[in-house]
Amino acid sequence: MTNAPLTPREAYERAQEAFLAPYAVGFGPDEGRRAVTEEEHDYRTCFQRDRDRIIHCSAFRRLDFKTQVFVPHEHDHFRTRMTHTLEVAQVARTLARALRANEDLAETVALAHDLGHPPFGHGGEKVLDERMAGHGGFEHNRQSLRIVDVLEHPYPAFRGLNLTHVVRECMARHETRYDAPSGSEFPPGLQGPLEGQLVDLADEIAYTSADLEDALAVGWITEESLAGQALWDEAVLAAAAADPGARAIHRRIRACKAVLAGMADDLLATTRANLAAAGVGSADDVRRAGGKLASFSPRKAADVEALQRFLEANVYCHELNLKATRSGQAVIGDLFDAYVADPSLLPGRYQQRIAADGLERVVCDYVAGMTDRYCREKRETLLNRKR
Repeated sequence: MTNAPLTPREAYERAQEAFLAPYAVGFGPDEGRRAVTEEEHDYRTCFQRDRDRIIHCSAFRRLDFKTQVFVPHEHDHFRTRMTHTLEVAQVARTLARALRANEDLAETVALAHDLGHPPFGHGGEKVLDERMAGHGGFEHNRQSLRIVDVLEHPYPAFRGLNLTHVVRECMARHETRYDAPSGSEFPPGLQGPLEGQLVDLADEIAYTSADLEDALAVGWITEESLAGQALWDEAVLAAAAADPGARAIHRRIRACKAVLAGMADDLLATTRANLAAAGVGSADDVRRAGGKLASFSPRKAADVEALQRFLEANVYCHELNLKATRSGQAVIGDLFDAYVADPSLLPGRYQQRIAADGLERVVCDYVAGMTDRYCREKRETLLNRKR
Protein backbone atom coordinates (compact mmCIF):
# COMPACT_ATOMS: atom_id res chain seq x y z
CA MET A 1 0.00 0.00 0.00
CA THR A 2 1.49 3.32 -1.06
CA ASN A 3 1.21 6.57 0.81
CA ALA A 4 -1.14 9.20 -0.63
CA PRO A 5 0.73 11.91 -2.54
CA LEU A 6 1.29 15.17 -0.71
CA THR A 7 -1.02 18.05 -1.51
CA PRO A 8 0.70 21.21 -2.80
CA ARG A 9 0.15 22.79 0.63
CA GLU A 10 1.72 19.84 2.45
CA ALA A 11 4.71 19.83 0.12
CA TYR A 12 5.20 23.57 0.62
CA GLU A 13 4.88 23.29 4.40
CA ARG A 14 7.45 20.51 4.53
CA ALA A 15 9.89 22.55 2.49
CA GLN A 16 9.26 25.59 4.68
CA GLU A 17 9.63 23.64 7.92
CA ALA A 18 13.04 22.47 6.73
CA PHE A 19 14.01 26.09 6.02
CA LEU A 20 12.54 27.83 9.08
CA ALA A 21 14.69 28.53 12.12
CA PRO A 22 13.60 26.91 15.42
CA TYR A 23 12.31 30.27 16.73
CA ALA A 24 9.99 30.83 13.75
CA VAL A 25 6.25 30.21 13.86
CA GLY A 26 5.53 26.98 12.00
CA PHE A 27 2.46 25.58 10.30
CA GLY A 28 0.15 23.86 12.74
CA PRO A 29 -3.25 22.38 11.84
CA ASP A 30 -4.55 25.69 10.52
CA GLU A 31 -2.97 27.33 13.61
CA GLY A 32 -6.34 27.68 15.30
CA ARG A 33 -8.91 30.20 14.13
CA ARG A 34 -10.97 32.74 16.01
CA ALA A 35 -14.56 31.79 15.21
CA VAL A 36 -14.78 28.27 13.79
CA THR A 37 -12.47 25.45 12.80
CA GLU A 38 -12.03 25.12 9.04
CA GLU A 39 -10.80 22.33 6.83
CA GLU A 40 -7.27 22.93 5.63
CA HIS A 41 -6.85 24.05 2.03
CA ASP A 42 -5.28 21.90 -0.66
CA TYR A 43 -2.71 24.42 -1.87
CA ARG A 44 -2.70 27.37 0.56
CA THR A 45 -1.29 27.43 4.08
CA CYS A 46 -3.29 28.92 6.94
CA PHE A 47 -1.34 32.19 6.69
CA GLN A 48 -1.69 32.39 2.94
CA ARG A 49 -5.45 32.04 3.38
CA ASP A 50 -5.42 34.82 5.98
CA ARG A 51 -3.37 36.99 3.62
CA ASP A 52 -5.85 36.44 0.80
CA ARG A 53 -8.82 37.23 3.03
CA ILE A 54 -7.21 40.50 4.04
CA ILE A 55 -6.33 41.51 0.48
CA HIS A 56 -9.87 40.79 -0.71
CA CYS A 57 -11.69 42.58 2.12
CA SER A 58 -13.29 45.99 1.57
CA ALA A 59 -11.26 47.65 4.34
CA PHE A 60 -8.06 46.83 2.48
CA ARG A 61 -9.34 48.33 -0.77
CA ARG A 62 -10.26 51.56 1.01
CA LEU A 63 -6.62 52.10 2.01
CA ASP A 64 -5.93 53.32 -1.52
CA PHE A 65 -7.81 56.56 -0.81
CA LYS A 66 -6.72 57.13 2.78
CA THR A 67 -4.03 59.62 3.78
CA GLN A 68 -0.56 58.44 4.66
CA VAL A 69 1.03 61.90 4.95
CA PHE A 70 0.16 63.66 1.70
CA VAL A 71 -3.43 63.91 0.45
CA PRO A 72 -4.16 60.74 -1.57
CA HIS A 73 -3.98 61.16 -5.34
CA GLU A 74 -3.53 64.93 -5.11
CA HIS A 75 -0.21 64.25 -6.83
CA ASP A 76 0.60 61.27 -8.98
CA HIS A 77 3.36 59.52 -7.06
CA PHE A 78 3.14 60.11 -3.30
CA ARG A 79 2.33 57.30 -0.90
CA THR A 80 -1.20 56.47 0.14
CA ARG A 81 -2.08 54.27 3.09
CA MET A 82 -2.31 51.41 0.57
CA THR A 83 1.14 51.84 -0.96
CA HIS A 84 2.62 52.30 2.50
CA THR A 85 1.04 48.98 3.52
CA LEU A 86 2.49 47.24 0.45
CA GLU A 87 5.94 48.63 1.22
CA VAL A 88 5.72 47.40 4.82
CA ALA A 89 4.75 43.96 3.54
CA GLN A 90 7.72 43.89 1.15
CA VAL A 91 10.18 44.92 3.85
CA ALA A 92 8.67 42.47 6.36
CA ARG A 93 8.93 39.55 3.93
CA THR A 94 12.55 40.37 3.18
CA LEU A 95 13.49 40.63 6.86
CA ALA A 96 11.65 37.43 7.75
CA ARG A 97 13.27 35.45 4.94
CA ALA A 98 16.74 36.69 5.88
CA LEU A 99 16.19 35.53 9.47
CA ARG A 100 14.53 32.26 8.40
CA ALA A 101 11.30 33.34 10.06
CA ASN A 102 7.86 32.66 8.59
CA GLU A 103 7.57 35.19 5.79
CA ASP A 104 3.96 34.25 4.98
CA LEU A 105 2.97 35.18 8.53
CA ALA A 106 5.00 38.39 8.43
CA GLU A 107 3.44 39.43 5.11
CA THR A 108 -0.07 38.72 6.37
CA VAL A 109 0.36 40.80 9.53
CA ALA A 110 1.93 43.63 7.55
CA LEU A 111 -1.00 43.74 5.12
CA ALA A 112 -3.44 43.93 8.05
CA HIS A 113 -1.58 46.34 10.31
CA ASP A 114 -3.26 49.57 9.11
CA LEU A 115 -6.76 48.34 8.24
CA GLY A 116 -8.22 50.37 11.11
CA HIS A 117 -6.84 53.75 10.06
CA PRO A 118 -9.63 56.33 9.61
CA PRO A 119 -9.69 59.05 6.95
CA PHE A 120 -7.12 61.87 7.13
CA GLY A 121 -4.37 59.96 8.92
CA HIS A 122 -3.49 60.46 12.58
CA GLY A 123 -5.39 63.73 12.65
CA GLY A 124 -8.57 61.83 11.83
CA GLU A 125 -7.77 59.32 14.54
CA LYS A 126 -7.39 62.11 17.09
CA VAL A 127 -10.79 63.66 16.43
CA LEU A 128 -12.54 60.28 16.51
CA ASP A 129 -10.88 59.46 19.83
CA GLU A 130 -12.12 62.80 21.19
CA ARG A 131 -15.67 62.14 19.98
CA MET A 132 -15.54 58.65 21.50
CA ALA A 133 -14.44 59.83 24.96
CA GLY A 134 -16.76 58.10 27.38
CA HIS A 135 -17.67 55.50 24.75
CA GLY A 136 -14.53 53.37 24.68
CA GLY A 137 -12.29 55.73 22.73
CA PHE A 138 -10.79 55.06 19.32
CA GLU A 139 -7.36 53.73 18.41
CA HIS A 140 -6.61 52.48 14.93
CA ASN A 141 -4.77 49.36 16.08
CA ARG A 142 -7.81 48.19 18.06
CA GLN A 143 -9.98 49.13 15.09
CA SER A 144 -7.91 46.87 12.83
CA LEU A 145 -8.80 43.91 15.05
CA ARG A 146 -12.44 45.01 15.17
CA ILE A 147 -12.50 45.04 11.38
CA VAL A 148 -11.13 41.53 10.93
CA ASP A 149 -13.16 40.13 13.86
CA VAL A 150 -16.53 41.83 13.41
CA LEU A 151 -17.01 44.48 10.76
CA GLU A 152 -15.97 42.49 7.70
CA HIS A 153 -18.74 39.98 7.07
CA PRO A 154 -18.20 38.03 3.82
CA TYR A 155 -19.15 34.61 5.18
CA PRO A 156 -22.68 33.45 6.01
CA ALA A 157 -21.63 31.20 8.91
CA PHE A 158 -19.76 33.74 11.05
CA ARG A 159 -18.82 37.39 11.36
CA GLY A 160 -15.32 38.58 10.58
CA LEU A 161 -12.57 36.91 8.59
CA ASN A 162 -11.94 34.07 11.07
CA LEU A 163 -8.20 34.72 11.03
CA THR A 164 -5.71 32.50 12.82
CA HIS A 165 -4.97 33.27 16.44
CA VAL A 166 -1.30 34.02 15.79
CA VAL A 167 -2.07 36.62 13.10
CA ARG A 168 -4.49 38.30 15.49
CA GLU A 169 -1.90 38.13 18.27
CA CYS A 170 0.66 39.92 16.11
CA MET A 171 -1.94 42.55 15.16
CA ALA A 172 -2.94 43.08 18.80
CA ARG A 173 0.69 43.47 19.90
CA HIS A 174 1.67 45.79 17.02
CA GLU A 175 3.70 48.65 18.48
CA THR A 176 5.57 51.62 17.03
CA ARG A 177 5.86 55.27 18.06
CA TYR A 178 2.41 55.75 16.47
CA ASP A 179 0.83 52.38 17.37
CA ALA A 180 -0.13 51.13 20.83
CA PRO A 181 -0.68 47.45 21.62
CA SER A 182 -4.39 46.78 21.98
CA GLY A 183 -6.64 44.68 24.17
CA SER A 184 -6.12 42.27 27.03
CA GLU A 185 -7.06 39.12 25.11
CA PHE A 186 -3.45 37.94 24.94
CA PRO A 187 -1.41 37.31 28.10
CA PRO A 188 0.39 40.41 29.40
CA GLY A 189 4.12 40.28 29.97
CA LEU A 190 4.77 38.26 26.83
CA GLN A 191 6.15 39.48 23.53
CA GLY A 192 4.68 38.81 20.12
CA PRO A 193 6.27 36.23 17.82
CA LEU A 194 9.39 37.32 16.00
CA GLU A 195 7.39 37.75 12.77
CA GLY A 196 5.14 40.33 14.45
CA GLN A 197 8.14 42.13 15.93
CA LEU A 198 9.66 42.34 12.45
CA VAL A 199 6.46 43.93 11.11
CA ASP A 200 6.65 46.59 13.83
CA LEU A 201 10.11 47.58 12.65
CA ALA A 202 9.32 47.12 8.96
CA ASP A 203 6.58 49.72 9.53
CA GLU A 204 9.13 52.17 10.98
CA ILE A 205 11.62 51.47 8.21
CA ALA A 206 9.01 51.92 5.49
CA TYR A 207 7.41 55.15 6.70
CA THR A 208 10.69 56.78 7.74
CA SER A 209 12.34 56.29 4.35
CA ALA A 210 9.15 56.90 2.34
CA ASP A 211 8.12 60.10 4.17
CA LEU A 212 11.67 61.35 3.69
CA GLU A 213 11.53 60.64 -0.04
CA ASP A 214 8.08 62.19 -0.53
CA ALA A 215 8.91 65.29 1.51
CA LEU A 216 12.08 65.87 -0.52
CA ALA A 217 10.15 65.40 -3.77
CA VAL A 218 7.47 67.94 -2.82
CA GLY A 219 10.06 70.42 -1.52
CA TRP A 220 8.96 70.57 2.12
CA ILE A 221 12.52 69.73 3.14
CA THR A 222 15.84 69.95 1.29
CA GLU A 223 18.97 67.88 1.20
CA GLU A 224 20.80 70.79 2.80
CA SER A 225 18.40 70.81 5.74
CA LEU A 226 19.11 67.11 6.31
CA ALA A 227 22.87 67.62 6.62
CA GLY A 228 23.99 66.39 10.02
CA GLN A 229 21.37 63.64 10.22
CA ALA A 230 23.52 60.53 10.58
CA LEU A 231 21.15 58.26 8.65
CA TRP A 232 21.01 60.73 5.77
CA ASP A 233 24.74 61.52 5.74
CA GLU A 234 25.64 57.82 5.60
CA ALA A 235 23.04 57.21 2.88
CA VAL A 236 24.36 60.06 0.73
CA LEU A 237 27.89 58.65 0.95
CA ALA A 238 26.63 55.16 0.04
CA ALA A 239 24.67 56.48 -2.95
CA ALA A 240 27.63 58.51 -4.21
CA ALA A 241 30.01 55.57 -3.87
CA ALA A 242 27.63 53.26 -5.74
CA ASP A 243 27.27 55.59 -8.74
CA PRO A 244 29.60 58.63 -8.67
CA GLY A 245 28.35 59.98 -12.00
CA ALA A 246 24.62 59.88 -11.22
CA ARG A 247 22.41 62.92 -11.80
CA ALA A 248 21.27 64.85 -8.74
CA ILE A 249 17.74 63.44 -8.81
CA HIS A 250 19.07 59.88 -8.96
CA ARG A 251 21.51 60.56 -6.13
CA ARG A 252 18.61 61.83 -4.03
CA ILE A 253 16.40 58.83 -4.80
CA ARG A 254 19.23 56.36 -4.21
CA ALA A 255 20.08 58.06 -0.92
CA CYS A 256 16.48 57.59 0.26
CA LYS A 257 16.70 53.91 -0.65
CA ALA A 258 20.03 53.70 1.18
CA VAL A 259 18.32 55.02 4.33
CA LEU A 260 15.96 52.04 4.13
CA ALA A 261 18.80 49.61 3.41
CA GLY A 262 20.92 50.96 6.27
CA MET A 263 18.08 50.50 8.75
CA ALA A 264 17.32 47.00 7.46
CA ASP A 265 20.97 45.89 7.51
CA ASP A 266 21.40 47.06 11.10
CA LEU A 267 18.14 45.44 12.18
CA LEU A 268 19.15 42.07 10.73
CA ALA A 269 22.61 42.09 12.32
CA THR A 270 21.30 43.21 15.71
CA THR A 271 18.38 40.79 15.74
CA ARG A 272 20.62 37.85 14.83
CA ALA A 273 22.87 38.77 17.77
CA ASN A 274 19.87 39.12 20.09
CA LEU A 275 18.49 35.73 19.08
CA ALA A 276 21.84 34.05 19.63
CA ALA A 277 22.35 35.72 23.02
CA ALA A 278 18.85 34.75 24.18
CA GLY A 279 19.35 31.14 23.09
CA VAL A 280 15.76 30.81 21.92
CA GLY A 281 14.72 27.46 20.50
CA SER A 282 11.04 28.00 19.75
CA ALA A 283 8.44 30.64 19.00
CA ASP A 284 7.26 30.40 22.62
CA ASP A 285 10.82 31.13 23.78
CA VAL A 286 10.62 34.35 21.77
CA ARG A 287 7.36 35.24 23.52
CA ARG A 288 8.94 34.61 26.94
CA ALA A 289 12.26 36.32 26.22
CA GLY A 290 11.46 39.24 28.54
CA GLY A 291 11.85 41.85 25.83
CA LYS A 292 11.75 42.28 22.10
CA LEU A 293 14.45 40.41 20.21
CA ALA A 294 13.96 42.27 16.92
CA SER A 295 15.62 45.64 17.30
CA PHE A 296 18.04 48.19 15.95
CA SER A 297 21.42 48.61 17.59
CA PRO A 298 21.47 51.39 20.21
CA ARG A 299 23.40 53.69 17.87
CA LYS A 300 21.10 53.08 14.92
CA ALA A 301 18.02 53.44 17.13
CA ALA A 302 19.27 56.86 18.22
CA ASP A 303 19.88 57.88 14.59
CA VAL A 304 16.39 56.70 13.61
CA GLU A 305 14.86 58.62 16.51
CA ALA A 306 16.73 61.76 15.47
CA LEU A 307 15.51 61.51 11.87
CA GLN A 308 11.95 60.87 13.02
CA ARG A 309 12.10 63.98 15.22
CA PHE A 310 13.29 65.92 12.18
CA LEU A 311 10.39 64.62 10.11
CA GLU A 312 7.95 65.44 12.90
CA ALA A 313 9.12 69.04 13.07
CA ASN A 314 9.56 69.69 9.36
CA VAL A 315 7.07 67.40 7.59
CA TYR A 316 4.26 66.25 9.87
CA CYS A 317 4.07 69.73 11.43
CA HIS A 318 4.61 71.55 8.14
CA GLU A 319 2.13 74.39 7.68
CA LEU A 320 0.50 72.75 4.64
CA ASN A 321 0.21 69.41 6.37
CA LEU A 322 -1.34 70.97 9.47
CA LYS A 323 -3.80 72.85 7.24
CA ALA A 324 -4.85 69.61 5.52
CA THR A 325 -5.12 67.90 8.91
CA ARG A 326 -7.38 70.60 10.33
CA SER A 327 -9.57 70.46 7.24
CA GLY A 328 -9.93 66.67 7.51
CA GLN A 329 -10.66 66.84 11.23
CA ALA A 330 -13.46 69.33 10.61
CA VAL A 331 -15.00 67.00 8.03
CA ILE A 332 -14.89 64.01 10.39
CA GLY A 333 -16.21 66.03 13.32
CA ASP A 334 -19.14 67.40 11.31
CA LEU A 335 -20.06 63.94 10.00
CA PHE A 336 -19.82 62.26 13.39
CA ASP A 337 -22.01 64.90 15.04
CA ALA A 338 -24.58 64.79 12.24
CA TYR A 339 -25.00 61.01 12.45
CA VAL A 340 -25.26 61.04 16.25
CA ALA A 341 -27.89 63.80 16.05
CA ASP A 342 -29.87 61.95 13.39
CA PRO A 343 -29.14 58.19 13.19
CA SER A 344 -31.65 57.84 10.35
CA LEU A 345 -28.94 59.27 8.09
CA LEU A 346 -26.90 56.10 8.59
CA PRO A 347 -27.20 53.21 6.12
CA GLY A 348 -29.77 50.65 7.21
CA ARG A 349 -27.24 47.94 8.06
CA TYR A 350 -25.57 50.32 10.53
CA GLN A 351 -28.86 51.41 12.08
CA GLN A 352 -29.58 47.73 12.80
CA ARG A 353 -26.44 47.51 14.97
CA ILE A 354 -27.20 50.48 17.24
CA ALA A 355 -29.09 48.51 19.89
CA ALA A 356 -26.25 46.01 20.27
CA ASP A 357 -23.18 48.23 19.85
CA GLY A 358 -24.36 51.69 20.89
CA LEU A 359 -24.95 54.70 18.67
CA GLU A 360 -21.54 56.31 19.05
CA ARG A 361 -19.63 53.10 18.29
CA VAL A 362 -21.72 52.45 15.21
CA VAL A 363 -21.18 55.99 13.96
CA CYS A 364 -17.46 55.66 14.68
CA ASP A 365 -17.25 52.40 12.73
CA TYR A 366 -19.02 53.97 9.77
CA VAL A 367 -16.96 57.16 9.64
CA ALA A 368 -13.64 55.41 10.37
CA GLY A 369 -14.23 53.04 7.46
CA MET A 370 -14.65 55.84 4.92
CA THR A 371 -11.98 56.94 2.48
CA ASP A 372 -10.92 60.59 2.57
CA ARG A 373 -12.79 61.23 -0.65
CA TYR A 374 -16.02 59.54 0.42
CA CYS A 375 -15.89 61.30 3.78
CA ARG A 376 -15.80 64.70 2.08
CA GLU A 377 -18.58 63.69 -0.31
CA LYS A 378 -20.87 62.56 2.54
CA ARG A 379 -20.25 65.77 4.45
CA GLU A 380 -21.07 67.83 1.36
CA THR A 381 -24.28 65.84 0.92
CA LEU A 382 -25.29 66.54 4.50
CA LEU A 383 -24.53 70.23 4.13
CA ASN A 384 -26.66 70.39 0.97
CA ARG A 385 -29.56 68.82 2.85
CA LYS A 386 -29.54 71.73 5.27
CA ARG A 387 -29.56 74.44 2.59
